[in-house]
Amino acid sequence: MKKTNHNLLPGLMLGLILMGTACQQPGPNQTGSEFIPGMAHSIAYEANVYIAYPLNTFEEESVKSRYELSKPRKPVAGTIPRGYTGVALAADEEQAQKELAVLEGLESNAIGVPLNGHVPYYYPDTDEGRARAAAEIIQNPFPITAEGLERGKELYDIYCGICHGEKGDGNGYLVREDGGVYPAAPKNFLLDEFVTASNGRFYHAIMYGINVMGSYADKLSYEERWQVIHWIRALQAKDRKLKYDENENTLNPEFGTPAAWLKPVVAEQQETPAPAEGGEETTQGDGH
Repeated sequence: MKKTNHNLLPGLMLGLILMGTACQQPGPNQTGSEFIPGMAHSIAYEANVYIAYPLNTFEEESVKSRYELSKPRKPVAGTIPRGYTGVALAADEEQAQKELAVLEGLESNAIGVPLNGHVPYYYPDTDEGRARAAAEIIQNPFPITAEGLERGKELYDIYCGICHGEKGDGNGYLVREDGGVYPAAPKNFLLDEFVTASNGRFYHAIMYGINVMGSYADKLSYEERWQVIHWIRALQAKDRKLKYDENENTLNPEFGTPAAWLKPVVAEQQETPAPAEGGEETTQGDGH
């Protein structure tokens, strides 16, 4: 008669218990039993939630309090949300329509995302950084619109015109004989040097300032900076009897994309029928 190996009994019993508990089915108010839940649920702390999470283990070893770990966090350096910029990094009408269609979710497999102004700026405040920005930043990411030009004019008159002049000729109030106290002559944007200069030269100056001009990065948002640059281009075009508006850009196609180029795509989206109540959703974008 063979002897029973009693050393196997604890293992068999444990196996039966695990099988029985791991196979419990979930219900309306019961998640069921989970085998090794740490493999299915994150044990990381819950940001912005100041509660005890039973599967957390970070507090046992953390040198920081739950309050510190639950506070809002800054995003990883250099990361940006989807839909980070404007709509018109295009050299012609066909490309502009295609890019807008992708952003609006009209292309196949494209997801419409709201556009926003979060864009990291990687160019340092050095002569090398300024030269790189001037060489690499060419196209204005926002289309030329009547509303944008109106906003750009308003901001330009507030922050720029007092020095650079309402016409962009460098003859602002602070440097004129009738009230000027500014010791240095501001740049004349109507000269060939600035008419042919890339948008990066203007944007870098707004970000960091140049010579005795200070930075305006804390005064103008991302889009506002670009609308001010649009208005500077409009002043240059007006001085040379050229066009720079929502319908046409004869100053330089690389400087800005007229909104008229984008209208066919916008109209297509607006005509997309809304889903019927209880029906399937369409692939229509977010409408931004």
